[in-house]
Amino acid sequence: MKLSLVIPMYNESSIMNNTLTQVSEYMRGHFDDYEVIFSDDGSRDGCRAVVDAFGDPRIRTVGYESNRGKGCAIRTGVLAAEGDIVIFTDCDLAYGLDVVERMVGIFDNTPDCDVVIGSRNKDKDGYAGYTFLRKLASKVYIKCLAIAAGFKLSDSQCGLKGFRRDMARKIFSTCEVDGFAFDFEVLIKAKNLGAKIVEMAVKVINHRESKVNVFRDSFRMLRDVRKIKKRNPAPKR
Repeated sequence: MKLSLVIPMYNESSIMNNTLTQVSEYMRGHFDDYEVIFSDDGSRDGCRAVVDAFGDPRIRTVGYESNRGKGCAIRTGVLAAEGDIVIFTDCDLAYGLDVVERMVGIFDNTPDCDVVIGSRNKDKDGYAGYTFLRKLASKVYIKCLAIAAGFKLSDSQCGLKGFRRDMARKIFSTCEVDGFAFDFEVLIKAKNLGAKIVEMAVKVINHRESKVNVFRDSFRMLRDVRKIKKRNPAPKR
């Protein structure tokens, strides 16, 4: 079984060497057949060149010239992936790397599982290190999304998700959202396809200032959610 790890990046040169070293050492020490794809969202700081120069033959880049959004970067990386299991996580490795092996283990032990998503709400320390306001805003927004979507997932916005290859291609080949609401679109499509989704408890262990303004961007994402729901009605049973 081949594993693909997809990591979106946008102007990440300040952390790139550290991320590359950690990812290269971890993957080499835990898996035999794998690839790592850094998907560049139109960076302007040379981080793609850093990856290309790293020298690990199983690490490669994909991307495009103009900045379009995290959703587009992940979609581009996932559709380029060749693995039987495709996992994406954030460039700052917010959840660490041990979660990758745990997620692969769920797929191995649950043959009918199509999608595995990380959930900070499933771990009592999932939001450790968050400010009170950021934690509150995140939880309220996630709850609103769950109500809007009509599913019982506890953390749709976690930046760690995994898919069997066939399901990943079915979902991402029809995705349209480039911005941060892409998680919602992915899960709505998975639900409409009848995918079995398993949640896995995770916690944030690497903290840095978020690129998302939870107050401003939440309203923008909730607006996008309405459009996504309209484009992806639940199938009639």
